[in-house]
Amino acid sequence: MKKLKVIILHNEIENDHIPWVNACENYRDEIEYRVVDLTSSNWLEEIQAGSVDVLLAKPGGMTAQFKQLYDERIFILAYILGYEIFPSPLEIFIYENKRFLAYWLKANNISHPQTYVFYNREEAVNFIKTASYPFVAKTNIGASGSGVQIIKTEKDALKYVEATFSGKGAPQRTGPNLAKGEIFKRGFHYIIHPSEIGGRLNIYKTIAGNLQKGFVIFQEYIPHDFEWRVVRIGDSFFAHKKLKKGDKASGSLLKLYDNPPFELFDFVKEITDRYGFYSQAIDIFEYKGKYLVNEMQCIFGQSDPYQMLVNKKPGRYCYYNNEWIFEEGDFARDACYNLRVDFILNSFNSF
Repeated sequence: MKKLKVIILHNEIENDHIPWVNACENYRDEIEYRVVDLTSSNWLEEIQAGSVDVLLAKPGGMTAQFKQLYDERIFILAYILGYEIFPSPLEIFIYENKRFLAYWLKANNISHPQTYVFYNREEAVNFIKTASYPFVAKTNIGASGSGVQIIKTEKDALKYVEATFSGKGAPQRTGPNLAKGEIFKRGFHYIIHPSEIGGRLNIYKTIAGNLQKGFVIFQEYIPHDFEWRVVRIGDSFFAHKKLKKGDKASGSLLKLYDNPPFELFDFVKEITDRYGFYSQAIDIFEYKGKYLVNEMQCIFGQSDPYQMLVNKKPGRYCYYNNEWIFEEGDFARDACYNLRVDFILNSFNSF
């Protein structure tokens, strides 16, 4: 049987692409792969050095500089040279770009918390004088809630604007995420793996040196005790609740595995079907009888071995014959990368 030829597009973060490598190794009888560093100067020559069926992307989300680099090169590969890319280019452009996501959601009439992007300091100041408090300030890049702040007073809002336009940059967590807990467990990990400390400190230093300046993103605050995390990989759907710790749910790693309502899956299926999104996690508020999209990520973390429990059993939902059907099983192992590769193989074998 002819093997599917793939290239894994390495980003600027060392070993960040390894989940793709591990998944391809799990399917080595069906896949032939190689890795290309998309941030290197000879990225295009390396890609064009041999035949390839599909490029597997792993966009980074650490700095605006490398986010722009990755997006530009994905654009060239997809729209100028015609390569097949997974996740799709649009999914990649939306990823870790909250500014672009806000424009995209509004342009496509997808319900979401009202969001404002100001590149003009005076416009931002005028907004905070009449704004309803609290509201949310977000940095354009920042996973696990690292760039999210709840602004409760006009004084706090003005301080945020001044820091962003005239100071060091938008306030953002640049060190460990204490909201995740397990401080002693993580500390012990670095004690027994001291070689990893330097890499982690370099990441924190890089983030601290790339704070957002020149624009702010403000979002309507939606009262909530949780937000839904809905995952679609191929034709598999999962959902769980991300519970709030303090003022926000992002980054807390607190979860509740309630049985998800089918209306939630209908909402996500309609969006992802319409735009061909097959590697997607959507964070959703449930508010006043509506679903509101808060975040969308084509690449996302997974702290538990499963993405969903239904009646305490791990599994997935699929849509068969106009009906949501639950299938029990270990479908989310290896952070869903095996499921991604399985979907890609089935997609190409169907042609």
